[in-house]
Amino acid sequence: MIEIMSKTSRRVVFGVLLIVTLVVSTGGALGHLGRLTLVFDRQPGKPLAIYEEVPGPPSGPPCPIDARYLDEAPDGLRGAVLEAWKSLRAKASTEGVTLCLNDGKRSRSQQQKEFDDAVEKFGNAELAGRYVLPPDKSMHVLGYAIDIQPIESAKWIEKNGSPFGWCRRYENEQWHFEYNAGYSTGGCPALVPSATGS
Repeated sequence: MIEIMSKTSRRVVFGVLLIVTLVVSTGGALGHLGRLTLVFDRQPGKPLAIYEEVPGPPSGPPCPIDARYLDEAPDGLRGAVLEAWKSLRAKASTEGVTLCLNDGKRSRSQQQKEFDDAVEKFGNAELAGRYVLPPDKSMHVLGYAIDIQPIESAKWIEKNGSPFGWCRRYENEQWHFEYNAGYSTGGCPALVPSATGS
């Protein structure tokens, strides 16, 4: 004798099948990325920050722990900055943390292009400046800034970087760190909301 499922049982089975279907189809849609990142706008009416994706140079080896990002050579970083970067990376390695340099020194022309792209994305220079500064204000152009990925690695620097002179500066950029020799003795200054201070 075949027992017919109750209405409640059918709903439970249907719900489970729906969840399995969604998980499988989302995994297929993500392809090689293998994970889904959701970003919520905590300030209604304002554009979302570029949370994990920071443009890197057009070429370079992929980050060994997250191929979405690059691990570029630290070319162009100033002498003391370069040494501080090497020391920081070596310390991270001893703790099993891989730091990928997704972006470091930028030329004025590269910075200008990134700023122009941000103006197009956000609609005006004021909003764009919260995420990308023009060349005459950028620490990347001066060779004092690095963008680190993945975010888990950037969080390690936020906790451990100041003895090496590296500090996160902006609330809206978890990946961006700036070098100042004074940070190694005085600690990191308070975060500001964005590169424009607002």
